[in-house]
Amino acid sequence: MAPEPISPEDARRRKIVGVNAETVTNVTSTDFPGHHPGEDHTWSLEKFTQNFSVQYHKNHPHDAVFSLIGLDASIANAFRRILIAEIPTLAIEQVFVHNNTSIVHDEVLAARLGLVPLTGKLEGLNWLKFRKKIINDDTGDAREDEKRDDGATDTNTVVLKLQIECKWAEGIREGETDPEKLYVNSNVYARHMVFEPQGNQHKQFPEPDGIVRPVNPDILLAKLRPGQVVDLEMFAIKGIGADHAKFSPVATATYRLLPTIDIMSPILGNDAGIFARCFTKGVIGLEDITEEESGMVGGSWREGRGRRRRL
Repeated sequence: MAPEPISPEDARRRKIVGVNAETVTNVTSTDFPGHHPGEDHTWSLEKFTQNFSVQYHKNHPHDAVFSLIGLDASIANAFRRILIAEIPTLAIEQVFVHNNTSIVHDEVLAARLGLVPLTGKLEGLNWLKFRKKIINDDTGDAREDEKRDDGATDTNTVVLKLQIECKWAEGIREGETDPEKLYVNSNVYARHMVFEPQGNQHKQFPEPDGIVRPVNPDILLAKLRPGQVVDLEMFAIKGIGADHAKFSPVATATYRLLPTIDIMSPILGNDAGIFARCFTKGVIGLEDITEEESGMVGGSWREGRGRRRRL
């Protein structure tokens, strides 16, 4: 059966989710074969390519906002879930503490290190393999199919070291109270983590911009005072957010539907200002009623000449 043409208003209505006083309507997709009699909604790559587009509003290293146009909300949500849980990244998995005399307990410091986001050359990250680890059952014994452990090698593990000691600064001015001036290395930051290439890693993560390093070098890990030392070694492996949140490459990933606002009748005077304040600044604009509009049929227009109305 040949597809029957539909009016532009019907086509527009099918794409809008209705947010009513007590209900939400039209939330189910209907663009599939057999739902609308006489209409052909067979999926076509050519048709999808023509209708789909991506519009970037902001694209910074740590923040991106973009619109997916011509795409079902379920697919947009799938992209969001993939960003959170399915993209491999690098994170610290094991921490070997040689010496830690800071006030931060070993296990707390290890947890903080595990949450530090790491970056490096993309080709090197793709070159790294996933490390298979032993999974224990309730009895504490490894299952038969999980007894193999790949072990730490240069192809699946990245080594970082953190060695820092706090000392008194020289030439301190009398009465100085600023810890940054009183002490050397009073704060332990993520930038103090040093990449130690193993095997062929120096080729995959070349200096200076390709080495494995914290995304934000100014993350505070601990505070030290003279005589306190932190000396530890870290093993970082590749993983995904579905295994642990520390592997998630995004702090948050959300999506929302583009709102459509239909104003059914003129909103004048003080009501127009109140109505505009119900929305984010810039969504609703106000302008003066013109002489031509004041002469239109309807008492509200005649009485509103020179007053503000919604736009």
